[in-house]
Amino acid sequence: MALLVIRHARAGHRKKWEGDDGKRPLDERGWRQAEGLIELLDEYPLDRLVSSGHMRCTQTLEPLAEERGLPIEERPELQEGASREETVALMHELGDRAALCTHGDVLEELVGEAGQKGSTRVVELRDGAPDVLEYLPPPG
Repeated sequence: MALLVIRHARAGHRKKWEGDDGKRPLDERGWRQAEGLIELLDEYPLDRLVSSGHMRCTQTLEPLAEERGLPIEERPELQEGASREETVALMHELGDRAALCTHGDVLEELVGEAGQKGSTRVVELRDGAPDVLEYLPPPG
């Protein structure tokens, strides 16, 4: 079993948001994408949901957390600006059966591209490095 690495759902435009960017919430489309993760990820057994502490990341996992009865754990290794080494170490710690929600810059460090907001990558660690097995486009 691999890890699921999710780029947070759509949260409007950073430049238009006034205030702490860590508190920028999902927009209407982002909530549809977050709700869509329930069906999209239905076939994947999960024991843990782990997220950046930014509101748009935790909100992306909220519907899935409610559906699966799992808490959302916040970890700094998934925050914007986290290094590849920090994030890979977290992935090793978590093992499998976990979904992680993070940011585009972290995904670029991990797998070489950010992908669309709300998208998911099925990732396996091979020889200590993340290997994308499948790219799941954003729902909704």
